[in-house]
Amino acid sequence: MKQVLRVETKRQLKAFIDFPHELYKNAPYYVPELYIAQKDLLTPGKHPFHEHSTLQLYLAYQDGKVVGRIAAILNNNHNAFNKTQDGFFGFFDCVQDGEVANLLFQEVHQWLAAKGASTMIGPVNFSTNETCGMLVEGFDSSPVAMMPYNYPYYIPLLEELGFRKKVDLLAYQFGADGYNDKPYRLSEVIRARLEQKGITIRPISLKNYKQEAEKLREIYNSAWDKNLGFVPMTPKEFDYMAKDLKLIVDPDFCLVAEHEGRMIGFSLAIPDINQILKKIKKGRLLPTGIFKLLTQRKQINAVRIIALGVVEGYRKMGIEAVFYGAAMQKHREKNMKTAEASWILENNVMMNQGLLKMGAKPYKRYRIFEKAL
Repeated sequence: MKQVLRVETKRQLKAFIDFPHELYKNAPYYVPELYIAQKDLLTPGKHPFHEHSTLQLYLAYQDGKVVGRIAAILNNNHNAFNKTQDGFFGFFDCVQDGEVANLLFQEVHQWLAAKGASTMIGPVNFSTNETCGMLVEGFDSSPVAMMPYNYPYYIPLLEELGFRKKVDLLAYQFGADGYNDKPYRLSEVIRARLEQKGITIRPISLKNYKQEAEKLREIYNSAWDKNLGFVPMTPKEFDYMAKDLKLIVDPDFCLVAEHEGRMIGFSLAIPDINQILKKIKKGRLLPTGIFKLLTQRKQINAVRIIALGVVEGYRKMGIEAVFYGAAMQKHREKNMKTAEASWILENNVMMNQGLLKMGAKPYKRYRIFEKAL
C-alpha cells in the first residue's frame, strides 16, 4: 500500500532528511548533506525563510517504508518581487516509481492551489538563492559544493506528470592548465588602469566580516536583480548564508571591488567542501565527521566560483577580468586541479560567451521545470 503523509513530528523530519542516504547508498557520486544544516533549514524559527514564507513537507510510504519525499513551498517574497503567483516544489527524492511521484505531486498541487498559486516550479529549495535545479546532463561525477545531484530517471518522472522545461542552468569546468589565461596575463594591466579611475580590488576582510557581508548583500541584490526568478535576500537570510560560508571561505578567492571606498562588485569562489562531505556518513558531524572537516581541508583540490557580479554602471570596465585573473593566479599557486563556475543561466549570453572564450567547458546542466496548476 502506498500513501503520502504530512511531516508533523521530529521523527518524520529525521526520516525526511535521511531518506536520500538510503536512496543513493549505491550511487558512487552522491554527496550527503550535513544533517544539522538540513534540520535548521527546514525548521521554523531556525532559518529566516520561515519568517516571511511557508512550506509543507511530505513523505511517501510503501508498506511502512519511506519511498519518496517532497516539499511544497510558497515564497511570498518571490511573488511580491516578481509580481507572480508562483508555487514551488523542492527537496524532491523518489524511488523509480511513477505512482509514488504522482502521489507526492498531487499533495503539492493541492496545497499550492489552496494557497492561490497558479504555477508549480522546481526543484527549488527555497529560491534560486539556495540549491536549485535538477541534474539533466553530467551524471558521471559528484556535484561540487552547494550543487545538487539526482538519478537520471527523475527527468522522465516529471515529464510524465506534465512538467516542462522553464530554464536550464549551466556548470562550466576549468582544468588546471587547459583554460585561456588571457585575463590572468592582462589583469595587472587592467588593475592599474582601474586604479587610475579610483577603482581598487582587494580580498575580503575576515576581521570585519559582518560589515563586509552587509555591503555584499547590497551588491548581490543589485547586481542579480534582473536574473530570471531572482528574489532579494533579506538581511537575516544573507547573514545566515554568510555565517555558513565564513566556515569555509578563503579570502584569496573572495574579492571585492571598490570605487573611492564604495563597494561596487565582488567575486566569490569556495573550496569544494563536497570532497570531504562525501566521506561523512549520513551527513553526521559526530562522532568522527567533525574531525574530517577540520583535518582534510588542505586536501581539497577544487573550487566552485559561486558568484561574480558588478553593479550597473561599472560593468565591462575590466573588473570582471581582474576577478577571473586573480582567481586563476591563486588557483595555480595553491596547486588546484579544477574549478567549476556555476550556475549560469543558459540565456546569459555575456557570461556564457566569456567563459567559453576562457576555455571553460560546459559539463553539467541543471533544469528548472514548471507546470500550470
